[in-house]
Order: sequence, then C-alpha cells, then structure tokens
Amino acid sequence: MSDTSPQAVAKFPAPSLGELTVDMKQYFDDNGVLVLENFVSKEACEKLMAQAGSIVEAFDPNEFRAIFSTTNKSHEGNTYFEQSGDQIRCFFEEDAFDDHGNLKQEKALSINKIGHAQHDLDSVFSAFSRNPDLAQVAKDLGMEKPLLSQSMYIFKQPRIGGEVICHQDTTFLYTEPHSCIGMWFAMEDATLENGCMWGLPGYHKAPLKKRHYRNASGKLITEKLDDSPWPEEDRVPLEVKQGSLIVLHGQLPHLSGPNTSDRSRQAYTLHLIDGACDYPDTNWLTRSVDMPFRGFK
Repeated sequence: MSDTSPQAVAKFPAPSLGELTVDMKQYFDDNGVLVLENFVSKEACEKLMAQAGSIVEAFDPNEFRAIFSTTNKSHEGNTYFEQSGDQIRCFFEEDAFDDHGNLKQEKALSINKIGHAQHDLDSVFSAFSRNPDLAQVAKDLGMEKPLLSQSMYIFKQPRIGGEVICHQDTTFLYTEPHSCIGMWFAMEDATLENGCMWGLPGYHKAPLKKRHYRNASGKLITEKLDDSPWPEEDRVPLEVKQGSLIVLHGQLPHLSGPNTSDRSRQAYTLHLIDGACDYPDTNWLTRSVDMPFRGFK
C-alpha cells in the first residue's frame, strides 16, 4: 500500500514444531501472508496427491456434472455445490466439456477441485490436516479456538486449469469479528507458467469488499461493500516449491491465473475460523447438526 513497486514476498524455512518466530509473526501482521518452505515432506505431498486421485477415480461423472468457476459463477444455484459443506464432492473445470456435453479429455484431467469436507471424512486428508505443527501455527497467529471449516483440493489442470479471480476468503467464511485464515499447501511446484497464486501484501488491512451469504429465502447472493478495484500494480507472485505452506490472512486479496502450461499445479487448501467468534448461519458453507466444525483433535 505504498507508491513504490511491490517487493517479493519473503520466504521463511519451516519452523521447528510449527513455532513461529517473532519475525514470522511480525511479517504476517504487516503483510497478511507468510510463506513457510518445506513445511510438509515430498512423501506427505505424494500421499495426499494419490488419495485425491483415488477420490476422483471413484467419482462417477454422471452423478452430477457440476462445474466450478469463479469467473461465471456456474456452480451457484445447484444443490450439489451448495450442500457440499459436509460432503466430499468433485467439480469440473469450466472447459472440461465439448459442445455435446462430452469430456474433452479423461476424467482425471478434467476435475477442477474436490471439496469441502474431506479433512473430516477422509482419513488421509484428516491426518494431513490435523498436523500438530499446523495447530501450533494457528495458535501463534492468535487463534483461540481454531476450527477446520473447509478444505479444497485444487488440481489446476494442464491447459484448462481455470482462473481464480481476486478475492478475500472472509467474503465466504465470515465471522464476527473476522477470524478466517487460509492454509495453502503446494502439492507441486507453483510457478508463473502453471498458474501460481498472486497476493497483494498489506492489503489485508483494507476493508472487506464483498460478503457472500444466504438471503432470507436461502438464495446465495454477493453483496458489494466497496466497489473500488484492487490495484493490479501491487500484485506479487507467490511462486513456491512443493511442500511449501502459504498462510493467508482472511482479508488478504489473492488470485491465480489460468494454467496454460502442460503441467498441473496441484494444491490443498484448508480454511480455519476461530470458534471463539460468531459464525452466522447465513454463511454459504453450512453443516448438519451431526457434523459440527472440529479443531485439530
């Protein structure tokens, strides 16, 4: 938020037992983003990638051909997506189908993401998500009662991996006061060529621009709170190696471009909220009374 050119985001080595240093915490406070390299092992990444592949393999594309797109909002208005808060469901890329409704390429190369409760319903995802080191990071960032609210496994498929428009996670996981934190794990190297994330360091201190919620009739709507655009000149690429963890403040604007390369950019995202805060029942992501949000244990 200055007149100078944006600086590259600093990268820190993974802290021992997840205990953040004073410098790490200060950097997150100042910038709204924290990159921790080698947070998880190559073996852990490969195990999660294999499990994601198994979920896709078991998925019947005729069950529901839901497309996920942040550009045209094609996923909104269908119950398959809107009732996925306590399910494991697969969503296709926008360009996965031809004009006749047939997949252009094999199923495994057509899925956009898996969401949104595999961290609770799948033992491999649960073990990865409930890492004690990750719980320590959440504690060091001031979360009193961290709850694992949402998970997404994102494939960013070669050549058809869709753009994710600039957004703030608190728009979708709103608490009073705001408490959302995103934990983004690179399952593969994320580069400019295959659609790495971009962030706007420091802009987490700006007001929330949108609120996505269910209105009185239960329909999902997005309310604009501030129409001013995010300054493109302050965007910084977040290129990281496999195993890196990118921690995102819930109000940090971030985005990613399409993947036009011939390499995927798989990633796993876990969103936390603080159970000490109020989570309105108007939020889009809801759960049955039998499956409340859980913490790290």
